[in-house]
Amino acid sequence: MANTDAPVSDRVDVKPIDPEQADAAWPLSIEAGWNQNVADWRFMLGAGRGFGCTAADGRWQASSLVLPLGQKLAWISMVLVTKERRRGGVGTGLLKRCIEEVQGADAVAGLDATEQGRPIYLALGFRDLFPIARWHFDGVKGEAVAPPAGVTIRPITPADLPRLAIYDRPLTGMERPSILMHLALRQPGRAWLAEDVGGKIVGFVLGREGRVATSLGPVVADREAVALALIARAAAAAPGPFIIDVPEAHQAVRAWLQEQGAASPRGYMRMTLGTAKGLDDPSHVFALAGPELG
Repeated sequence: MANTDAPVSDRVDVKPIDPEQADAAWPLSIEAGWNQNVADWRFMLGAGRGFGCTAADGRWQASSLVLPLGQKLAWISMVLVTKERRRGGVGTGLLKRCIEEVQGADAVAGLDATEQGRPIYLALGFRDLFPIARWHFDGVKGEAVAPPAGVTIRPITPADLPRLAIYDRPLTGMERPSILMHLALRQPGRAWLAEDVGGKIVGFVLGREGRVATSLGPVVADREAVALALIARAAAAAPGPFIIDVPEAHQAVRAWLQEQGAASPRGYMRMTLGTAKGLDDPSHVFALAGPELG
């Protein structure tokens, strides 16, 4: 999450961005080369609160987003500024507006920072949690990855969604049932569930189509062998190319991605302004929903 401009100006004419304006805001992420499509913008603006700035003709020149992930956590993302409006403090002003929104709700602000954006967030009081690598790959090569003994993988059904949200919350530190439902119903071919012999959930993977690639994630699991089987199953379900954001702690997933010919041109740092219980532990988070969704 970064496209902020360095000089700070607190006098920014900020306007709300409504879900109906998703088509008009979308060019901001296209200019930045990001993967979001109109469906992403529409969902995020409906589930969260968007703020931005416009030109005299009404065209959006900057954006930002606050996405609640429970009562005590909110994600800041989509801080974008067109080239013509950069270096004037617009991005920093919008970021500060988002922080005010989050702190006004007595919540912790979280975000995923690029290398360029991280110094700005550190200066505002954010702290590092853990690094993340973004991987690009075209598809699955070689043999399928079998799940561990005693674990089965099957498609997620609408009836699974309440159990999915209950499983997800303690392992990720996020309350995001609406996000999980949206992704599962939007791309059912990428939505897979892992269960043990007793029918207990031990992992899941979701995904969504993007502007230039399919994004795989979130991936949450009891252990890495389950996560790897889920990722491979979702990637094999339909053609790529793919993007997946993996915490750097997960070496087996990294090795498998390299076997698929994946490249990691950039990374992120997960950061928070304040302390959110469980958010600093990526042990069970094997892929993010994306920097824009947490």
